[in-house]
Amino acid sequence: MQVIRPIQQSDFAALKQIAIDSGHGFTSLPVNDEILLNKITRSEQSFKQAVTQPGDQGYLFVLEDCQTKKIIGTTAIEASVGLSVPLYHYHRGKTVHHSPTLNVYNTVETLTMCNDYTGASEICTLFLHEDHRKGHAGRLLSRIRFLFMAEHPERFSDTVIAEMRGVSDKHGHSPFWQWLQEHFFSIDFPTADHLIGVGNKVFISELMPKFPIYANLLSQEAQAVIGQVHTKTKPALRLLEKEGFEHRGYVDLFDAGPTVEAKLNNIKTVRDSLVAPIEIAEVETEHAFAVCNHEIAQFRATVSNNVQYDASAQTLFVSQAIADALNLSSGDLVRFCKFN
Repeated sequence: MQVIRPIQQSDFAALKQIAIDSGHGFTSLPVNDEILLNKITRSEQSFKQAVTQPGDQGYLFVLEDCQTKKIIGTTAIEASVGLSVPLYHYHRGKTVHHSPTLNVYNTVETLTMCNDYTGASEICTLFLHEDHRKGHAGRLLSRIRFLFMAEHPERFSDTVIAEMRGVSDKHGHSPFWQWLQEHFFSIDFPTADHLIGVGNKVFISELMPKFPIYANLLSQEAQAVIGQVHTKTKPALRLLEKEGFEHRGYVDLFDAGPTVEAKLNNIKTVRDSLVAPIEIAEVETEHAFAVCNHEIAQFRATVSNNVQYDASAQTLFVSQAIADALNLSSGDLVRFCKFN
């Protein structure tokens, strides 16, 4: 069985290995001991805080194999982004150059730097070790965030975003950044990526062009990747699209990967999830269910076929193993949704 729970200090070594394995472009987990330790501490404090509205909280979860006790993945939620450190995006727009006299009409795509997503909640830091990418684990890491948000909506914004990793090669070189580097920054993509990861974003406001960029002035390689995702990120994007997330024209400043958004109450897992008391029984069904307890600091969640919902009795039957893994007793309330 695999269980998702809040990260703790003893998970540091596993988190550092995930940061190493995640590679270039995964800016939310830089390979930096101090920053990783601070992320764990901040997450622990966030889970313990009494919260009535979203603020500077960050919730970092790990996926643990109950048999081996190995941490095989991470996932996270930022309650409200851009409050202490500005959150920058490019917004894709259009401008028209029209001359009736010459009978010329040209539409040109523009990229305008903005802070439009300030205050939104962000789902982020989803990573799963490659040898566990078959089965339910990846979808569990993605969807369990929405069960947690549905259970504790006061902690999150009405708008939820996800920044998707853009196109770069195995050496971390981004075609989009290559153009920016040549004309404005004079530092390579891995360096910029590292600076963002360690929280140093001052250079953005100092060096980034303040006026809209005409996309047709970029190289053909750079234009081709605007709004495109990294190959390894495509499965994550498909999961979010199934949840109702949409791309509204916002892209990352450095690799031009798309940012997708949804209203919290319109997210499929949030909308379709149910709350019911449990009864312990040895059951098995054709459909898997994702189940979480009602806790915050002691939050636990899993996915299993050893779950059965009796709609007439409005009761969820779960096995003893699931009850133990989620710290539940008969009569306790859980939130759940069909998983398949």
